[in-house]
Amino acid sequence: MGVTVLNREKLGSRLGFILISAGCAIGIGNVWKFPYVAGQGGGGVFVLFYLLFLAILGVPVMVMEFSVGRASQLSPLNAFKKLEKPGQKWHFHGYVCLIANCLLMMFYTTVAGWMLYYFVLTASGRFAGLSTDGISEVFGSMMGNYLVMGLFTVIVIAIGMFICSRSLQGGLERCTKFMMTALLVVMIFLAINSILLPGAGEGLRFFLIPDFGRAMENGIINTIVMAMNQAFFTLSIGIGSMAIFGSYIGRDRSLLGESLTISVLDTFVAICSGLIIFPACFTYGVDQTAGPQLIFVTLPNIFNNMPLGRFWGSLFFVFMSFAALSTVLAVFENIICCTMELTGWSRKKTSLVGFFVMTILSLPCVLGFSVWAWDWLGVFGGSILDLEDFLVSNIALPLGSLVFLLFCVSRYGWGWDAFLAEANTGKGLKLHKRMRCYLTYILPLIVLFVFGFGIYDKFF
Repeated sequence: MGVTVLNREKLGSRLGFILISAGCAIGIGNVWKFPYVAGQGGGGVFVLFYLLFLAILGVPVMVMEFSVGRASQLSPLNAFKKLEKPGQKWHFHGYVCLIANCLLMMFYTTVAGWMLYYFVLTASGRFAGLSTDGISEVFGSMMGNYLVMGLFTVIVIAIGMFICSRSLQGGLERCTKFMMTALLVVMIFLAINSILLPGAGEGLRFFLIPDFGRAMENGIINTIVMAMNQAFFTLSIGIGSMAIFGSYIGRDRSLLGESLTISVLDTFVAICSGLIIFPACFTYGVDQTAGPQLIFVTLPNIFNNMPLGRFWGSLFFVFMSFAALSTVLAVFENIICCTMELTGWSRKKTSLVGFFVMTILSLPCVLGFSVWAWDWLGVFGGSILDLEDFLVSNIALPLGSLVFLLFCVSRYGWGWDAFLAEANTGKGLKLHKRMRCYLTYILPLIVLFVFGFGIYDKFF
């Protein structure tokens, strides 16, 4: 079934493609979740398993997303329609991708707003002189104040839509290059500062040296499953977030090498986050496994007691804001491109309408900590944000990845030969034909296990 789009925009450089794709993968979860699950899982033991599963699980599905995007030169909404055989129904997943990306932004824009708000609080000296309880009260006050949360959510949506409205190269690519470069520089700066703190060595040993005793206490199976989940979810694969950028690039580079480069950048940010957080936690004697509270209560308390803490704290929340905004921009681009193909609107009109639609769609998350805080949400974590996160992380991402996987390897979809030819076009690392058995029969079972365990873990 033929589908064409005239005047297809292109990214200006390979660097732009890598940084935008990495920006989509790199998010807030890299910063707080990776360090604390690594700590629970035995430090280096968890990291080793994570790298293994990243290579055998995350990278292959990313290659498939990029291949579908590049072969079709269309958004996920129409990519399957162009590549599928007559009479097939794979294209319905394109609509699922659009819905899932919108659902992701319904709560991610709010969390990005938290980061922006905390930068303002830290830079203005709001935390100066506060006790740990005082800092906790600031966080609680923010969660209950839907006007403040709503304001910063709207600011994030406005920034994202404005940048995406300015053209692919002049808006998204230019801004992402700046933000990602600044993000990496700031991370290195913060990591060096943490490593030089008194007592940092204990934190580094906790994070990087394999401790099988700690891994056994947590349960080695639990450690393996946590590493598998982290490797799978960190790359944002399964809902077309990566496929869109495959549609914007040429055919001069093979896609396995590009996927590995993006995965290395994603892992670098996760490791750097641990280098920032663990030495500081051990230096100041705070709980390094505090989860989300680590960012909004524990770390501001650390910066409050650190020499030049206001400067380092402001820098940290600049870095957090950039990490969040890089994902927002990438997913907004996906939503905008899908909508443009669906409606025929211009980029500017789509972005303007998108601003109002995303603002409305974000309201349930903003209100879900106060006026819409319902008891029945307790099974998901207690808030509308947790419900939306569950639908994306536990349903859309794994099942969406399975659709991309089966579409690429099955003769009832695009097919192995067509996928392999697209993935291996260009210079760089190639997928070997011998990988067909693993990708066709073993990887789908791993993805199904991740999906099944996620459901089991949530409800049982």
